[in-house]
Amino acid sequence: MLSALIIIPILGVLLIGLLPKQFSTQQVRSIALVITSIILVWTVKLAFDFDLTNPNFQLQEYLNWIPQLGLSYSLGIDGLSFPLIGLSGLLTLIAIASSHGNIHRPRFYYSMILLVNAGIAGAFLSENLLLFVLFYELELIPVYLLISIWGSEKRAYAGMKFLIYTALSGILILAGFLGMAWLSEAGSFDYSAIQTQNFGLNTQLILLTVLLLGFGIKIPLVPLHTWLPDAYVESSPPVTILLGGILAKLGAYGLIRFGLQLFPEAWHIVSPGLATIGVISVLYGALTAIAQQDIKRMVAYSSIGHMGYILVAAAAANELSLIGAIAQMIAHGLILAILFQLVGVVEEKVGTRDLNILNGLMNPVRGLPLTSALLIMAGMASAGIPGLVGFVAEFPVFQGTFSVFPIQSLLCIIASGLTAVYFVILLNRTCFGKLDNSLAYYPKVTLSEQAPALILAALIFILGIQPTWLFQWMEPTAKSMVIALNNPVPTQIAIKQ
Repeated sequence: MLSALIIIPILGVLLIGLLPKQFSTQQVRSIALVITSIILVWTVKLAFDFDLTNPNFQLQEYLNWIPQLGLSYSLGIDGLSFPLIGLSGLLTLIAIASSHGNIHRPRFYYSMILLVNAGIAGAFLSENLLLFVLFYELELIPVYLLISIWGSEKRAYAGMKFLIYTALSGILILAGFLGMAWLSEAGSFDYSAIQTQNFGLNTQLILLTVLLLGFGIKIPLVPLHTWLPDAYVESSPPVTILLGGILAKLGAYGLIRFGLQLFPEAWHIVSPGLATIGVISVLYGALTAIAQQDIKRMVAYSSIGHMGYILVAAAAANELSLIGAIAQMIAHGLILAILFQLVGVVEEKVGTRDLNILNGLMNPVRGLPLTSALLIMAGMASAGIPGLVGFVAEFPVFQGTFSVFPIQSLLCIIASGLTAVYFVILLNRTCFGKLDNSLAYYPKVTLSEQAPALILAALIFILGIQPTWLFQWMEPTAKSMVIALNNPVPTQIAIKQ
């Protein structure tokens, strides 16, 4: 059943690649939308089969693929991975729906997006470390091509920078996994076979540090973040949605799954340093965002800050903070997706992203009133205003971390206030003020262009007023992680043979 989440997009790639050239761009886009809709429907079907009371891996699949290499096709989902699978399916659909109707080379473009979806799903589902690396690297080339071919003026530079950083990330992660498998003498990369608790403390710290660097590049954390602003700004809005909304979560997921869970003793030792790095990322992202004049670059730097919350929460490693960390991944993905989608609409209709030029978009006659209203709501959600999903994700982060790292938690709360500052700057200059008469009337935003943002806005609002619908998926797994952290024993995970 889980394999369908990988097979469907790959079959979609083959189908779109074999389409005759007579198919128009709109027809290819419609087929891609149907394929991603099937993926999302299948994810909903899996939700009904998911046992909310079971903290362990569920719906497992196992095939002893290449035993000589310790590589098995081992899949499973739990309360950490399943919400991210749902987010991946949704944002892939949003990215395709947000894509321009007359994009060049449409078959190649949509094939690459579906291939990225397959790689991300495989990584979130993998229970074999080597299989995780294969899927982790699978998305590397498609994303590089999406940036380099369909990006803006400096796309080649941004794409190459992304490629180098992500390749280095994969090498570090693979090195860490090889060390774990070799030292455990397991003869397999299966998650259940790795017994890191038997390693010496120094060995654990070395391996954990390697993984922290590898996944820290992907998140990214300061000072490993320098690829992000260029990649986000030079990518087209749909690709930026994939980059910030989904791919960055692979790094946070890897830190929790393979760092926190496999190295509980070493994690306790490095957690104060991790919390400090997280706070630095939070403050750096917020302060740098305030200084930006390009609204897309401002949102890009805000992403660095909000991903820092996840690291601080994971470092605290109690039940409430881990629930907050997972919820923040989902909230951040939804909020960042709607922000980049709306920024893309503004740029297309107005022709600029410069805060010194933009003004008066709230004008009900000549401006973009609905787009502006959604942008205000998205900014409020990012700033953690109660009633929206940003608040329900950040509150358990702050509450859970305060008892462990009070200073770091207070600094994160201050940074949350700074988030409000740069979004007030953005909204005040963009949406309000008098519209320049020389600009005349902006083109109207069609319903199809507005639909992705409306869907995301509805989810941001619904999950904000009914957070139980979000938390119920992750609570049992978070509780199980905390028990394992406080009572480290050799990992035992049942796998169907």
